Amino acid sequence: MYPLLLLSLLPAACGRLGDVGKAPDFSPLEGTAQHAMYATPLPLDAMIDTPTEASSLWTGGQAALFADRRAGRRGDILTVVIEIDDKAEISNSTGRSRTGSESMGMPALLGIPQRLNEELPAGASMAEAVRTTSASSYAGDGSVQRNEKLTLRVAATVVEELPNGVLRIAGQQEVRVNFELRELVVTGYVRPTDISRQNEITYDKIAGARVAYGGRGQISDVQQPRYGQQITDILLPY
Repeated sequence: MYPLLLLSLLPAACGRLGDVGKAPDFSPLEGTAQHAMYATPLPLDAMIDTPTEASSLWTGGQAALFADRRAGRRGDILTVVIEIDDKAEISNSTGRSRTGSESMGMPALLGIPQRLNEELPAGASMAEAVRTTSASSYAGDGSVQRNEKLTLRVAATVVEELPNGVLRIAGQQEVRVNFELRELVVTGYVRPTDISRQNEITYDKIAGARVAYGGRGQISDVQQPRYGQQITDILLPY
């Protein structure tokens, strides 16, 4: 069993040995959302780029002083501002208690209790024929504390314009410092009207937002448990 397990882990180990002494590679841009910038321009561009008189202060292109420079088509770029500062504190306390007692007696009924008392064991009497008591209590406490803060800015590309006018955006940013590569990925759906005049949009206006911030490299590799430890953590019941 153990030789088979070692053989199954050998390919992964060999692949990791090939990265020894090397910095992590950047992800290729080919085939990612950034390729949407190579999309064929819409016929509207031909209308915008019509020649104007040389003496005119107004041009119809995107470089015009009062032109709308917000992203609105496939391949356009906009800035996503991520400022997450969430804090949640929840505390619950529950308490419950109950007590009860019951007693029933028959001190006199046509002399019947007195006759029965003669037949009962010593100390027993029909005057207190039945007596019951009960008590129960319950207490529960629970609390949740969470604090998250993240401030980032990343350029995203419009990768698709849906039939209802909503834009699907995707952005990826990678920064390598020595042998550690930090990666930021943002995807989601935005409305063109929510994009500011500075061509920016905050993360709280992105529907279905997916923000991933992590990395890979020597530091991230050391922080991860080894394959054997991960397998034993799953298989061992204790």
